[in-house]
This record gives sequence, structure tokens and C-alpha cells, in this order.
Amino acid sequence: MYIGAPLIKTVSPISSLGFFAPTSKNNNKKINLNKTPSSPKIKTLNPKTLIPLSLCGTLATKKKMKRAAEGELVNKSKVSKGNNNTPATKKNMKRRNKKKTFSSCIESAQVGGNLQKQQIASQKAPDSKMDEIPVFGDLLSELGKENDGKTNPKLSSGNDSHLSQTRFDQCPISPLSLKGIKDMGYERMTTVQEATLPVILKGKDVLAKARTGTGKTVAFLLPAIENILKSTSVDCSRNEFPISVLIICPTRELACQVAAEAMKLLKHHPSISAQVVIGGTSQDTERKRLLGKPCQILIATPGRLKDHTVTTPGFATRLKGVKVLVLDEADQLLGMGFQKDIEKIVASVPKQRQTLLFSATVPKEVHNICHIALKSDHEYIDTVDEGSEETHSQVRQTHLTAPLSEHFSVIYKLLKDHIADDVNYKVLVFCTTAMVTKLVAELLSDLKLNVREIHSRKAQSYRTRVSDEFRKSTGLILVTSDVSARGVDYPDVTLVIQVGLPSDKQQYIHRLGRTGRKGKQGQGILLLAPWEEFFLSNLRDLSLIKASVTLIDPDSKKKVEQAVSRIDMKSKEAAYQAWLGYYNGNKTVGRDKCKLVERANEFSRSMGLDTPPAIRKVVLGKMGLKNVPGLRSY
Repeated sequence: MYIGAPLIKTVSPISSLGFFAPTSKNNNKKINLNKTPSSPKIKTLNPKTLIPLSLCGTLATKKKMKRAAEGELVNKSKVSKGNNNTPATKKNMKRRNKKKTFSSCIESAQVGGNLQKQQIASQKAPDSKMDEIPVFGDLLSELGKENDGKTNPKLSSGNDSHLSQTRFDQCPISPLSLKGIKDMGYERMTTVQEATLPVILKGKDVLAKARTGTGKTVAFLLPAIENILKSTSVDCSRNEFPISVLIICPTRELACQVAAEAMKLLKHHPSISAQVVIGGTSQDTERKRLLGKPCQILIATPGRLKDHTVTTPGFATRLKGVKVLVLDEADQLLGMGFQKDIEKIVASVPKQRQTLLFSATVPKEVHNICHIALKSDHEYIDTVDEGSEETHSQVRQTHLTAPLSEHFSVIYKLLKDHIADDVNYKVLVFCTTAMVTKLVAELLSDLKLNVREIHSRKAQSYRTRVSDEFRKSTGLILVTSDVSARGVDYPDVTLVIQVGLPSDKQQYIHRLGRTGRKGKQGQGILLLAPWEEFFLSNLRDLSLIKASVTLIDPDSKKKVEQAVSRIDMKSKEAAYQAWLGYYNGNKTVGRDKCKLVERANEFSRSMGLDTPPAIRKVVLGKMGLKNVPGLRSY
């Protein structure tokens, strides 16, 4: 994905688009960092007169500009002509759709405007500033809502405890970067930014313990941009232009969020461009962009970065120009099994670089990678006073226990009660696996609740669309696996329900952290089976309150049972196998294989199955469950 990619959707104010207006012939002249530019006038422009940011600062021809302005419309007109059922047309449409798979990740970030900002602001007075902007929504509109209480008293209704008294203009930051910060509605730094920015701007390596939603994205992006500005100027039109900043993220969603934030900070830096390479999108399209466009800032997931190192000509050489390496959510990167990939990435970039590690927790795995990635004189900055648990002082946490056979009915009742209490409800329901997530989403949808689902088995384009919708909406329930547990910022989540055993304490905390953000109140409920209650001993310092399950009326229970019976058998079979695999991997639950199978079959009965689904023998063998009584195989 190329952040400067053209997008023609509507005529919008220049301040809200990823374009630069050709109002002067001096677009290519060098930036004078000692001179503060005057504020640009906002006016409505014809899309055909706009130049994509990707072409600013380069020797763009009229032909390129025309193609950038009209390309999308031309493509669409071609699709509508002729017989779309021919094999060649189908193949072309498939290829075109694949190329667009991830374009929506940044499309809505480029479309917006002052009118939409005013409409949103009139509907609901925003609270405090938001540093980690939405991933896929109308990002400029969302961010335009946020401002400092001093600037506009109406915007100070939220809790400003995450804000410091230090202003961005008190740091040695270029005027154009400050202008971008101001456009984003920021004046004061968050406490995380106040602690980390001065040290990073001095060029020191840093290990920062910081939670998501505290402004850490700006804390590493802003110094990275300043680093590029201080570097020797190089002709941006050259394809061999080195990658100066490499940012590694554990998930696609987080990478998109960082990219959207980068786009805003680069608004007044047309000579600096950024690209994103992530799994789930067309690698060929990414390769063409990498080879055909300059890229000073690259945001990547480890697997896709590794792919390009092998398959994209000259890519490994371009990494030799990296001056700043950022590992975002380092603990999650390592927890997801990327340690060897991270070690290879560190070895592929120059030793003389600045390295920044941001992590919500600092387990031994993070300490181990520090010895490899960071200089010996690096600084450790802890912005979480008493561990990440203190994050959730604003969240009312409860837990309740019910047999597996009643879990579906309990989930339904919890949601119905919450919807009745809060007309602006916005709920996240976390499930143990992707296939269990799919099952629960199908059930709740059949029960006529307003439900969406996100998990790793869904295509990236679908996940992008649903994530965007959930971010901008209220009155919506998102059933999700742990792809939404960290990094992604959904504003105004009113309730988080965790169904089943979290993998560990930190996973529980990160899921819970989707609510109670930016000083707002939230609620979290952990639903366990009786044999899962041992996990509560890990959470005894988090002040969970035990809740009793209120009586479920017979009509609701019957309604749930009927909905369960209508779920497709394939969904039930997949959920059963995934459930068994997940709990088999738990050291406590999976220790006794016979007990494990008994509980899996209890889960099967909760899906309305008298006989548990059969599983392939080879799969059972890999699980170490071959010949365990109670299992059916084929």
C-alpha cells in the first residue's frame, strides 16, 4: 500500500485529502526549517487539479498527473463494458479486486473534510485528544474532533489525566511537523510522549514500556520524520532511494493504524513518502510500488517483510539505508513467535542506527532482544507506574461462572441487558479461536442482534471494512478473536465480554484495554466454565467482582437453542476442532487428555450435537490425542 496513492471519490477540502494543490511552480524547492510557513487557505478544488502526495517533490509529468486523477474512473468504466463473464475478464477483475484488497485501508483516511468534522462534532462533543487514530475510518474527521481543552472548552469534558502540561512546540521539532501536529488537533503531549520524545530526539536507543492508546505512535513517528529531515537530501525520483525508517508491527491492523498516523504527520512533508507491506494483500502490487516509488518510511509485518527481502529485487540493499528501526508492541511480536524473524531483521539493517522498542510489558523475551537490537547505553523509560493493570482503574471488572451448556444463553442475556441499559452500546465479544468466533457471530446474528465478526480466517479487505464500520458506529456488537486485542483503537467501547479462558493474564488485560480508553468509563465481563476458575488466581490483584448469573427466562433459552440448531454443521465441526486444539495447548486444561475430551464433548453438546464431530486421524495425531477415549476419527 502506498500512502500517496491517488483516490478520487468526492470533491473535498484540501485539508482532508491525501493530495497537494499545484498552486505554485516552486513545489520542488527545499524546505526552509527556520521559516514558519503561512497557513494555507482552505478551498474547494476540482479533483483533476490535485496532485497525489506520491508525486510531490518529484519530476511528475502532466501525463502522470492526468493518469493519477482519472485512473480510477477509467478502470471502472472499462469493467462495465463488454461481456464480464469471459474468462479473461473474470481474471482481470479478480486481479483488479486483489490489487484493491488493501486500498480501503487508507481510502477513508484520505476522504473527509471540514464539513464532516463539523457534522460529527455537532452530534457528540468529543473528550480529550486521541493520539492513536482509528485504523480505517474517516481518520481526519475522527481526529478533527479531538482538541485540547485550553483551545476549546467544549472539548474538555473527558479525563485529561493522560495529558501532560508540555506542548509540542517546546521540543526541537521542525515548523512543518508542528503544523501537522496542530492540524491533527494536538497541542499538549501525552505523558508517554513527554517522557520519550526528548530522549528519542537526541538520537538515543530507547526501550519504552507504554500501553496502547497513550500516544506512543506519535512518540516514535515524529522523531523518525525529524531524522529524515536532518539527513542529506537525495533525489526522491530514484528507485534506489534507501529506506530510512523501518517500523515492524505484529498485526496488519496495527500496521495500518501506524500508516494512517504517519500520513497525517507527513501532510506538510510532500518530499517524504511512506508505504505499508503486510500479509493478506497482493505481494506483486506491493513489489511494483516498492520498485516504482520512493519510500523513506516502511511499515511492515515481519512475514511480509521477509518475503520482500527474498523476492523483491534490490530490497535488501535498500534496507542498508535504515537509520531508525522501530519494534512496535515488541512483547506481542515475540509472543507470536517472531523472535527469529526479528533477529534476522536486526541483522539486515546497519549497526549504526537508532533503535526504538515500544512494549506494553517487558518479559524476559523482550530483554533478550534488547541485547541484540539496542546499544548498551540505551535508555529504559517506564511510562506505566504500577504495571499495565493500572490502566483499567476506569473499567468495572466482573467475572461469572456458568456451565458450558449455558454459555450461549448467558452471552445473549448479557448483551440484551446491556443494550437495554445503553442505547449507544458498543460491545466487543472476544472468543478463544477464529472458528469459535465465527460460530458465536452466526448465533447472535440469527438472534437478530446487530453483529459483525473479525478473525484471522476473514480476508483482509473484509476485516478492513468491518473494523472501519465498528470504529465509526454505535449500536453494534463485534465478535472477534485476538486480532482485535492489541494496538487497534476503537473509541467509545462500552463493554468487553471475554468468553472462555484467556491465554494468560496479559491477554486478559489487553482485551479489557479496548474499553475505558482516554479516561472514559468502561465495563468488562469474563465468562468462564467451572473448571476454568483456576485462572482467576492470576487476576487476584485486578479487583474483579464476582457476579451471579441471573435466571434466564425459558423463552430466551428456547430462542437460543433454536438459533443454535440452525447453525450450519460445518461451522460446528470447525468450532469443535478449534476449541479442542486451543484448550489442548493450555498447560493446565490440556494436561489430562481424557478430561480435556470430556469437556470438548460438553462444548459439542452446547452446540446441540448428540455426537461429537469426527476429526481426521492425522490432525488428532498432531495434537497428541490419538486413541483418547471419547474422540471420533476418520
